Amino acid sequence: MNGAESLIKTLVAAGIDVCFANPGTTEMPFVRAFDETEGMRAVLCLFEGVCTGAADGYARMADKPGLTLLHLGPGFANGIAYLHDARRARSPIINLIGDHATWHLAADAPLTSDIESLASAVSAWVRCNRSAEEMSGDVADAIVAASIKPGSIATLIVPHDCQLGLSGGIAAIRPVPPPPTVTPEVIENAAAMLRSGEPTVLFLGGIALRERGLKAAARIALTPQCRLMCETFPARWERGAGLPVIERLPYFPEQAMAAFAPFRNVILAGARSPVAFFGYPGLPSYFVSSEQHAFVLASPDDDVVDALEKLADLIGAPPDTATNISADPTATCRPDNSRDTFRCRRCRHASKHHSYGRGKYKHRPVRSSIAIRPAPQLPDAARRRDRTWHAMRYRRGHSLPGSPGHHISG
Repeated sequence: MNGAESLIKTLVAAGIDVCFANPGTTEMPFVRAFDETEGMRAVLCLFEGVCTGAADGYARMADKPGLTLLHLGPGFANGIAYLHDARRARSPIINLIGDHATWHLAADAPLTSDIESLASAVSAWVRCNRSAEEMSGDVADAIVAASIKPGSIATLIVPHDCQLGLSGGIAAIRPVPPPPTVTPEVIENAAAMLRSGEPTVLFLGGIALRERGLKAAARIALTPQCRLMCETFPARWERGAGLPVIERLPYFPEQAMAAFAPFRNVILAGARSPVAFFGYPGLPSYFVSSEQHAFVLASPDDDVVDALEKLADLIGAPPDTATNISADPTATCRPDNSRDTFRCRRCRHASKHHSYGRGKYKHRPVRSSIAIRPAPQLPDAARRRDRTWHAMRYRRGHSLPGSPGHHISG
């Protein structure tokens, strides 16, 4: 068994069975190992950005590391853009990067580059393999590094001659340590903030937007003066019957600050304090003002689901909260703020103007036990910017859809 075969078999033993690959000459031993090893499916991608983007999406949905095989430093550099997204989303990804044979590096061939420096920009763990005997152990360490919740990027650089060398066999699978738990003092402080009666928003992100976290958040949201909000672009957001309807933070700064304005306290659960995507003149970088109290219940690297469940238990929330239950399609949307409010399934807003017959207004309501806060009143500048954006979108031979004279120019 050579080094490449031992590495692939170690991955299969750990449950990693899909590889998004764009191999070259230095990765040919891996290509042969794919063919000769049962349990590993290689997906050939015609561009490295497709490999890294597919691995990111796969990792988010499969809840296990996505695997890539890339060709040297230039090939890895072609996929860095999507690895940047994966790093921000904390997706678990393992990158295998083939390199020149160790004895050929001194020749400084045209495709020789500093792969470790390139990988360090987007990877939490980087290692360069030194021998075929160590290859299976190196990939076992990479699996652990990538799998620690919520996830990170691990990159293993594998020289060509090490892939061909005789291996010591398959490495034992290492246990993955659990994420850090939140201390009882932090949970007690969050509970005191909720009991204070001041307007509070529970700002969710990361793993908190999975089913367990959402159900715990729905229990917490039954506290008076408490609302739920989530990141603008969540890595993965589970929704549907039985899960609460959550307001998404708007993108533009004026709208985001208006969304936070009614609250005295902001409890962060699995999310960082939100900031603007760009620096706009005259506007702050952070959406939570200095007059508001931002409290970190759990960082994105903590066990946020456990923290939410403990917080819900501490404040005495009911163990089971019915949310987002489908209602009678013939019912009418009610625009009140009670905890028994209908939301339109299509537009997600509570409104009395929807009908439920045939045609374009055939909407189905969703009953939510979480109160619906009225949309914030936006400054004139924000409304003007929205109109400008829509005008720019359709100015080239397009009129707004649904308006008289709407057409598509050739």
